[in-house]
Amino acid sequence: MIFTEGENMVISINDASEIPIYQQIRNQIVLGISNGRLAPGEQLPTVRALAEEIGINSMTVSKAYTLLKQEGYIYTDRRSGARVRQEFETNKELSEKSQELLRQIISEAKVSGMTQTEFFDLCKHIYKG
Repeated sequence: MIFTEGENMVISINDASEIPIYQQIRNQIVLGISNGRLAPGEQLPTVRALAEEIGINSMTVSKAYTLLKQEGYIYTDRRSGARVRQEFETNKELSEKSQELLRQIISEAKVSGMTQTEFFDLCKHIYKG
């Protein structure tokens, strides 16, 4: 399922994924911010509009937006709704949760036989977008 096309951000939901829908929305918005598809200050769809577009409960979208707000990716204003933050805190550290996820990914890479060089090359490729 997708919302918005053309120049705007596209969110695709995988109903078969083990990742909860609110987390998929959160992840794709963070990806959109990091790759420039969502600009600083850009307004996000309302909770209700995004829920209707995707065909899910509005509480699911609300949960994703709340998480994004807590993590500092978006802010909300009663008049203008949810927007991408203009500036982000640049402490150059990953959250504890992200570090744990990275440990898991590195472990899977090691088990699959990937060398450190191959892993770093893949990371560089993904980081560049």
